[in-house]
Amino acid sequence: MTTGESTRSVSKVAAVATAAALVALLSILGTWAAQSYFATINRAEERAVASVKIVASHVSWIHQMGTQTARRIDDALRLTDLRFDGNIRDMDVATQGLPSGVQAYVVDAEGRTLYSTDPEIKPVDITDRDYFTAVRDGQTEYVSSLLISRLNGDQIFVFSRRIVREGRFMGAIMVSVPASITRPIWETVDLGGDYAISFVRDDGMLVARYPLPATTLDMSGYVLFTEHLKEAPSGTYFADASPMDGVKRLVAYRRVEGSPFVAVAAADYDFLIQPFRQTLLMLGVVAIMIIGGAAVAAWWILHLLRAQEQQSAQLAKALESNEMLLREIHHRVKNNLQSVMSLVRLQMRGSEGFDALNSRIKSMIAVHEQIYKHDAYAEIDAAELIRAVVCSAVSAHDAKLRVEFDLQSQPVAADKATALALLVNEVVTNAIKYAYPTGEEGSLSVTLTTQDEFEKSRLSISDEGVGFDVSAVSLGTGTRLVDGSVRQLDGSYEFHSDAGTRFSADIRLV
Repeated sequence: MTTGESTRSVSKVAAVATAAALVALLSILGTWAAQSYFATINRAEERAVASVKIVASHVSWIHQMGTQTARRIDDALRLTDLRFDGNIRDMDVATQGLPSGVQAYVVDAEGRTLYSTDPEIKPVDITDRDYFTAVRDGQTEYVSSLLISRLNGDQIFVFSRRIVREGRFMGAIMVSVPASITRPIWETVDLGGDYAISFVRDDGMLVARYPLPATTLDMSGYVLFTEHLKEAPSGTYFADASPMDGVKRLVAYRRVEGSPFVAVAAADYDFLIQPFRQTLLMLGVVAIMIIGGAAVAAWWILHLLRAQEQQSAQLAKALESNEMLLREIHHRVKNNLQSVMSLVRLQMRGSEGFDALNSRIKSMIAVHEQIYKHDAYAEIDAAELIRAVVCSAVSAHDAKLRVEFDLQSQPVAADKATALALLVNEVVTNAIKYAYPTGEEGSLSVTLTTQDEFEKSRLSISDEGVGFDVSAVSLGTGTRLVDGSVRQLDGSYEFHSDAGTRFSADIRLV
């Protein structure tokens, strides 16, 4: 793998790891955001449900107040002449304790006012109002939807009761309640933001709301009545747009037992969701910081990788240049040795020691040839070097030897290769010269094996020649060369003469 490919691989791994970490982190933040959202909605629903219970209890009280006041007035008028005489009489005694703004009226069968608690009462026509026509047509009690008072223009709703004497319709009792009575309830609930409370008749007609609406409203076709109330008498739902003002709200509703009303508390969705939005903003800031940090880190890593790639490329180029120079050096050394050998051949041909010197120089040439041929500057193959040296020595002496090699391929350090080559050359040359002195055909066995002990190798060179007396070996140039070469190889050696000669050396090649 080249340096560029390695850098690209590291960059790819770093990018994948960074992307995986970001995905995991964003997943955690997303999960946190989702949990925060659902927690916010749950709290909002709990608050809305608690609020609608408060609204329902007040609506129940208003209903009881309106109906019981009308019944109490009916009982008080049992012995009273209900014929209209042009005067409007006060009935404070029967209506004591009514909340501020609540007024009671009694009208005859023609809709003319007989009694009133309103000090500003004036004649108005109510015969077209549903709260009068309903009881006139037979209903015992009735509650109107939201109305505009014809007396003062305020928003009101009215409880009415039919007056019957001796089986005849004699008139009606009305309890008028201002819609503003819902304001204290609204203030008590305090859901925050643009929230609203209301109660609606069970046929869908709006009875009262706060903040006060611009107009009355028929909700019978709205989802509250078409879906939710059919499924459960109480609950919550999200309204994307209020039918009154278009505001998005979380709506809690509840049927008011014992009354014809449904209480509603509608919380402002945007206000309720603010805690989640704050959390989301915080998570967004954190995510941006993390992504920004990851981007900066990725840029810095890429910058370092590119710098490393450039440095590696420079080193690779320098190494290639050095290798080329070393190759050239070894090639020149080999050529110089060949030149030296040529000079020796010219000056010393026929003299004593010429062949030995020539053979030794050739073995040195073989070392440099192996180095620059295989670009092996630190280590070369000992088996190839030994084979080359042996073949060179046999060829140089024109020996009629059959050489058998059993060489295990193993490295030899460049600084020990020359010593190994000289050692092999010296032993093989001696075998050629002394084992077969008459030049007859013979055999030579060369082996190199690995010794487990002390990480050494065993070199063996044996022949089947005439042999010699090991004890009578003189300390000449060849012997000193063998000694010196073995010492350079951190080894030891010995000769055996028995049906030929065998040289054995335990040497360290690296």
